[in-house]
Amino acid sequence: MTQDEAFLILKTGANVFLTGEPGAGKTFIINRYVEYLREHEIEHTITASTGIAATHIGGMTIHSWSGIGIKEVLNKYDLDKIATSEYINRRVQKTKVLIIDEISMLRAETLSMVDAVCREIKGNSEPFGGIQVVLVGDFFQLPPIDKKFVEQKQKRFLEEANARFAYESPVWKLLRPVVCYITEQHRQDDAEFLALLLAIRRANVSDAHKKQIKSRFTKRENFPENITKLFSHNLDVDRVNDEMLGKIDEQGVKFNMDSAGSHSLVTSLKKGCLSPEILILKKGAVVMCTKNNPKEHYVNGTLGTVIDFDSYSNNPIIKTRSGRNIMITPMDWSVEENGKIKAKITQVPLRLAWAITVHKSQGMSMDAAVMDLSSVFEYGQGYVALSRVRRLDGLYLLGINDKALEVHPQILEQDIIFTRESEEASKTFGSLSADEIKRMHKNFVLALGGKWKEGKEAKEKNVNSKQDSGSGASRLDQIRVKHANAYRKWTPEEEKELTAQFQSGKSIKNISASSGRQVGGIRSRLVKLGLIKD
Repeated sequence: MTQDEAFLILKTGANVFLTGEPGAGKTFIINRYVEYLREHEIEHTITASTGIAATHIGGMTIHSWSGIGIKEVLNKYDLDKIATSEYINRRVQKTKVLIIDEISMLRAETLSMVDAVCREIKGNSEPFGGIQVVLVGDFFQLPPIDKKFVEQKQKRFLEEANARFAYESPVWKLLRPVVCYITEQHRQDDAEFLALLLAIRRANVSDAHKKQIKSRFTKRENFPENITKLFSHNLDVDRVNDEMLGKIDEQGVKFNMDSAGSHSLVTSLKKGCLSPEILILKKGAVVMCTKNNPKEHYVNGTLGTVIDFDSYSNNPIIKTRSGRNIMITPMDWSVEENGKIKAKITQVPLRLAWAITVHKSQGMSMDAAVMDLSSVFEYGQGYVALSRVRRLDGLYLLGINDKALEVHPQILEQDIIFTRESEEASKTFGSLSADEIKRMHKNFVLALGGKWKEGKEAKEKNVNSKQDSGSGASRLDQIRVKHANAYRKWTPEEEKELTAQFQSGKSIKNISASSGRQVGGIRSRLVKLGLIKD
């Protein structure tokens, strides 16, 4: 699916799961959609599963927005307390569109807890109280922290006690999101490197691919200086950065972070901000920009070296890898709600960048990086690290273990389903006329109390000014029904049929293809029926 196709679907009001490979442009589409919502005066909220991801998109964590905070279990008392909180109640009531980024790192039970809060506050039994929900992310990337003891305790909202990934949550099934799997690529332009990343993603790494990886091995004394190093553990990162800064025989310049607004939101912003509260820089320090600044032509991930400090403002001047000199001025990270700034922090958008963790690199694009992947311990870590660089010749490997080339087997199977659903959605929406699509867009804006504005797309052909609850809405319902099939409850007759098919030797994938059910759901049912072991 293309970015434009996904954008058209988002504007219909359908719940959407926006996914794709790193560099496919998921954040670009979301920014485009947010701009569209603002133009049509529709209240929306941008959130993410982690503080780091939230700072990238200018939002807050979903935990903070929903009021669940660090809770891992939500009981009736907690739900009542959250729902009666004036500011949480007000923000949820006003929200018409909820965006959750980095959904791969959100646990299934957390998604269910947020849904419970929204339903309670909205007084609406529809998923998330009727809010349009846009889930964004790539399940091949970093997964949520596995807390089995929490999963066993949290039984109120979950049908499956061992659910981990967000798509396993019952509310995901009720949402019936239209899957928009973006197939474009805007980061890597190296065909061989793209093929390597795709092989890792499909668990199809060959000897030829391993040879490519080995060709990028280097020794510590041989790789170019002042290139960012990626490690899997924080201790390695801090050690390298402190050591390298200490080696520079220059006077350090200190930059303190300023903050304003809600204490809890400020704390959340600080936790997610890649720039430290106290930033000490020296001439010669290798740094990385931690925020996008289109005006100055640098982005989150741009690398450079501090060459001087402005004589008047004392702001650092860096020289980028491309040879440009830029004075880096302080910028804000803020939480905006209903057009008002609730909290903000201000700091020079830089951090020492001799080394960073793989976790903090997610979402960044780099020209080059030195990686030590010999201590990778989680599925997706190696894939995230390798996909940060744009070309194979920008990769310098100190070490790598087998885990770094592995993706989660469950995600591998689930990705087949997501791909199929996206193809079906593309065909279904592609069969609609331009008038039908525009009518759906207009109906959604009006239904949410927004103001329909005849923009560039609407001017191509005038749409009936009367709100039409027929064609557009009914076609959207038909599309949602298609996606509902995979998530319906099992009947005794279906369980009997499943048993017969499985015992006849039919594979789980074939059963999934013929029934439309998810591979994970079929496997869980077979475990419950005692036909396979967990």
